[in-house]
Amino acid sequence: MSISVPKSVFTFFEKLEKNNNRDWFNENKPEFKAIEKEMKLVYNTVLENLNKHDEIDKLKIFRIYRDVRFSKNKLPYKTHFGGSFHRTKPRLRGGYYLHIQPNNESFIATGFWEPEKDDLFRIRKEFEIDDSEIREIIGAKTFKSVWGELVGDELKTAPKGFDKTHKAIDLIRKKQYIFVKKYTDKEVLDSNFINEIDHAFKAIRPYFDYMSAVLTSDLNGVSLID
Repeated sequence: MSISVPKSVFTFFEKLEKNNNRDWFNENKPEFKAIEKEMKLVYNTVLENLNKHDEIDKLKIFRIYRDVRFSKNKLPYKTHFGGSFHRTKPRLRGGYYLHIQPNNESFIATGFWEPEKDDLFRIRKEFEIDDSEIREIIGAKTFKSVWGELVGDELKTAPKGFDKTHKAIDLIRKKQYIFVKKYTDKEVLDSNFINEIDHAFKAIRPYFDYMSAVLTSDLNGVSLID
């Protein structure tokens, strides 16, 4: 049986966006639960595909309920599905994310969202020593044709202890190391969508292999996990 994203996920979220309240949601909860069941099949199919060429130890599909305790936005429900796929640590680093949202807001993302303090320092030191290998990987024509440019939050200047005139300062000042690929609603609903995103996830591997090697070794290249 071919698994694909149901059109109902978009129509439901479009209605929810106009009726984002508990009364409406509770009244329409059976419809949501049916859509959620189909979407869990989608996410688990993505997981199965990933495990054919990578090692994923955890899939987390985020709940529709928003945490409004510390947010100015008090709307109770998200109008998207989100799920993350965690690679098996400590040997493998990085992660995958699949976001499904109507009005051409869907995307996949890969990389390092919130590197731990020690990991972030280790990445920056690697780029300070030699930025040639990472630039060769992310600058490769085939890689860029799939993932485009490296993105993520960054400092306005150099991190403490780093030279703001260093030739790799554009990489060193980053706080996140992420790649994002966006999709239209039409692309998401296409029967080949799951295969398409798996193709993109495969293409990220040179980046993940490099970053995993960095994060599992010291500055002399000695493994920290053997």
